[in-house]
Amino acid sequence: MEKKQRKTKLIGGIIALIIIAGIICIVSFAIKNNKKISNIVTGKKDDWEFNTNSKYIESGTTNSKSTLQAQSLTSTTDTAGFGATSNGKSLFNAGSSMDYASTSTESTIGFSTGGAKDVENFRKNIEKGYFPISTDITYNGIFYDYTFDTGRKNESKELFSPSYSTAISKDPISGKSEYYITVGLNSNIKESDFKRKKLNLVVVLDISGSMGATFDSYYYDSSNQKNEDSKKTKMQIANESVNILIDQLKDDDRFGMVLFDDKAYLGKQLSLIENTDVEAIKNHILEIQDAGGTNFESGYTKATELFREYKNIDSSEYENRIIVITDAMPNTGNTSDKGLLSYVKKNATDGIYTTFIGVGVDFNTKLIETISDVKGANYYSVHSSNEFKERMGEQFEYMVTPLVFDLNLNLKSEDYEIQTVYGSDTVNKENGNIMSVNTLFPSKSTTTGEVKGGVVLLKLKKKNSNNLGSLKLDVSYKDRNGKEFSNSQTVEFNNSEEYYENTGIRKAIVLTRYVNALKNWILFERTENEKFVIEPMDGIVDCVYTESEIYKILGEHERTSVSLKVSANYKEIFKKLKQYILDENNFINDTSLNQEIEILDRLIER
Repeated sequence: MEKKQRKTKLIGGIIALIIIAGIICIVSFAIKNNKKISNIVTGKKDDWEFNTNSKYIESGTTNSKSTLQAQSLTSTTDTAGFGATSNGKSLFNAGSSMDYASTSTESTIGFSTGGAKDVENFRKNIEKGYFPISTDITYNGIFYDYTFDTGRKNESKELFSPSYSTAISKDPISGKSEYYITVGLNSNIKESDFKRKKLNLVVVLDISGSMGATFDSYYYDSSNQKNEDSKKTKMQIANESVNILIDQLKDDDRFGMVLFDDKAYLGKQLSLIENTDVEAIKNHILEIQDAGGTNFESGYTKATELFREYKNIDSSEYENRIIVITDAMPNTGNTSDKGLLSYVKKNATDGIYTTFIGVGVDFNTKLIETISDVKGANYYSVHSSNEFKERMGEQFEYMVTPLVFDLNLNLKSEDYEIQTVYGSDTVNKENGNIMSVNTLFPSKSTTTGEVKGGVVLLKLKKKNSNNLGSLKLDVSYKDRNGKEFSNSQTVEFNNSEEYYENTGIRKAIVLTRYVNALKNWILFERTENEKFVIEPMDGIVDCVYTESEIYKILGEHERTSVSLKVSANYKEIFKKLKQYILDENNFINDTSLNQEIEILDRLIER
């Protein structure tokens, strides 16, 4: 009996050793061939495709970064279709006008326009002593830095309910009276009810050589050299930013990734988060290094292909978005913004929207400003992983959820016409008396009802100097399901020499004049063209320039540093502008305006 038991134990031990040896062999083989191993306990998969352990080969060496060796692409799919249910999770579905109705006094969210969502690249360049470019600072970008009283007076059952506020304001330089209207971007969505749809997200990561530069230096400067004291590179910040985005995803979201330098590489197929070994994926991402040129087109095209793997994209269940993280300096492939623009527009037509996130002080905002003038598009800047983490908390939900499209406002008046539109994502803002906005995104509101970036400002030209007159404003728009809505309101100006209906329009006017002064300064200093001089008799006029003027100054895409300088006449302008903002803030009472005072102080002291 004892002999039989010993024999049984021996056989059992041998079997166990064989099993262990087999597992070791399988693991060794998989590691050697860079295959993915599913976690046996959780069933989660490390489906990373890009070979981060590849050697960079040039002239027979193993330490050059000129060429990336990528694994062959293998197609993987998950078992849940695009029409999957929300698994019991609360899902905001903007399907009809009744879905938008709020039946309580609870605070509602508002809207902000697409396009630029900050002006941090402008601020960072000033801080580092570099000359910004005119597209670093935009009206809608700076509006999103502030909250506004939208002038909302009545509740509405519609998804989007515009409100209008008027002002007659004197220019702080010329003293001339100017006429303004704000379009308040209100919704009737209760904040507690807002939940984004499930998300199909593909991140497109720029891994070109310029991403290896330090964050606060210019890659194309000949003096740009890494050293032991260098801060984090753009590549490191970008990798950390991708992982922050992944942290915002839920189990029923899908995530995929593409990398590009001279060509595109599959990082990860689009698959459910609940089936993904997220920590393993994040570790792979942190290992990514920079190399090669910048072929925007190839990266974006491959990202689009990940969506094409699925024949049926259920837009009622899923939002579909590509997020491109780049320093925006393409130099291979089709380098024109018009080339990439066509791909972004085609995707938007197919319900796949695009976000651009720019990294580094040499990020070329001119390219991205053009591309973001597309339905559902927006862009942000990254300056540190900690800052990005703060912004991508609750803001992520708003960033990936466009709700209103094709907003058109038609002004009808015998006494006024639209002169300029400020704060819209649409580059071609004027078409007779029509204001067009491609996209409205949900935006956070404060406890007092002010909305982050919640206005568009119209500057009007008065046709009849003897009559204040009235204006009829007709608005039409579509929700995300293509349903059309419209409304009409009549607005009149007060019979006053100067007045502001609320602090929202007053703040918008201050910020617009600030942006106009800085844009004119940037182009004057870079070109010495007198057309960009602010004259006392004209005041702070709009900064008007042509595409050819910008390309002549900047080059088509690549950007080299220029040391900050301020001519004597603009120092005087900035002193007056600073005092104007200080005086206006006595009424507006927004401490955030202190950041603009700090910028002006830096420029005055140069």
